[in-house]
Amino acid sequence: MNIINPATEEVVAVVSEDNASSLSMKFDRLAAAQPTWAATSLSDRINTMERFMRLLDENRPALAATLATEVGKPLNQAMNEIKGAIARIKWLTDHAAKYLADERMDDGEGSIEEYISYEPLGIVCNISAWNYPYLVGVNVFVPALIAGNAVMYKPSEYATNTGLDITTCLKAAGVPDGVFQTAIGAGDVGRLLLDQPFDGYFFTGSYATGKSIHEQVAPKLVPCQLELGGKDPVYITDDVRDLTAVAEATADGAFYNNGQSCCAVERIYVHERVYEAYISAFLKQVNAWKIGTPTDEDVYFGPLTRNEQRLVLEAQVTDALAKGATLLAGGKRLEGKGFYFEPTVLADVNHTMTVMKAESFGPIIGIMQVASDEEAVALMKDTEYGLTAGVYAGNRQRAASILRQLNVGSAYWNCCDRVSAALPWSGRQHSGIGATLSHQGIRAFTKTKAWHIKG
Repeated sequence: MNIINPATEEVVAVVSEDNASSLSMKFDRLAAAQPTWAATSLSDRINTMERFMRLLDENRPALAATLATEVGKPLNQAMNEIKGAIARIKWLTDHAAKYLADERMDDGEGSIEEYISYEPLGIVCNISAWNYPYLVGVNVFVPALIAGNAVMYKPSEYATNTGLDITTCLKAAGVPDGVFQTAIGAGDVGRLLLDQPFDGYFFTGSYATGKSIHEQVAPKLVPCQLELGGKDPVYITDDVRDLTAVAEATADGAFYNNGQSCCAVERIYVHERVYEAYISAFLKQVNAWKIGTPTDEDVYFGPLTRNEQRLVLEAQVTDALAKGATLLAGGKRLEGKGFYFEPTVLADVNHTMTVMKAESFGPIIGIMQVASDEEAVALMKDTEYGLTAGVYAGNRQRAASILRQLNVGSAYWNCCDRVSAALPWSGRQHSGIGATLSHQGIRAFTKTKAWHIKG
């Protein structure tokens, strides 16, 4: 399999893909090693993840360079991603002992002692994503390993070298070879993994692929968590305190990582009283950002990771313009080498346009004027997705009233495009099922046992 640099379209590496036979052998290694790993003390497993965290920090420049080269992420953003992953690991290692400890449920006064123990699922399959390979990866394999599971980790084919870097660091930190195996390849390899008898499946990616995985593994009656896409809305009310700051923050929420984030702002609704001023400030920010080679200094926009996504964005622009939208910036791919697409801003949009309904996953945004909070709520609810939603408002009660009406996993007031290790990361509807991060994300990799002890 060829690894392509999306900024140059050059082949930067050639790797061997797994097949059914090699995956079966890797699964057998996991099955043989997992009981010993589970019998290792929790403190030792936590210490191993802390060593992994330190290795990421020590090797951050080299790891970020690999990430920038194969994914197209600007180098400063790649450095920030690894820094963010380190912070998440720190939270998970600091809190794992508390949430994996036996939980006493009775008050000690009765004749029967009752408590809950949290046991590892067993052998976990982690099919990961390319847009944030460190962040979405550590959400799964770190708590899974801490809880005593063995992990089959499949990085995206678009982040293969990064996945191999992660594997190297985990092994150097002391994770036994049989406890963590890496599956290399594209979609065919992912489908082969579904044939193996894993004790849990954890996938990050598109709704269509997630749905297919869920349907295929459902008869196994094992956990299947899906972190899928979004069409995340933001509403700008007419009482925001600093419209320029709001425009800058939401522009970053829409375009950071080239818009290739599941929780990126994908549609914006602005109260008519501040619409024109907001548009002006938004465009000023977008036009100030630099497009270029990911490894160059001060670059904000690199290439898209996947060339085929440019066709999706072109189709959304064409559809919007045909239905009356106004193109304020961008709208087309850049000429020359690399999978570049101009940052694109569309105004005068409506919900007949695909740019306001279908996931874009690229540097494009539609901005729509609304006359009231009620209209904004109706439009924000008009989606099959349910990942995040944000409201920028001067009044907390007003924002909370709006956000309570929305069927989303994360609600933002005066912020957007944000994830915290202390809070569950979960989606609703087509944005997925289950949760990573927080105490829920630690216990997601366990099965409970109820203990009734009569002395």
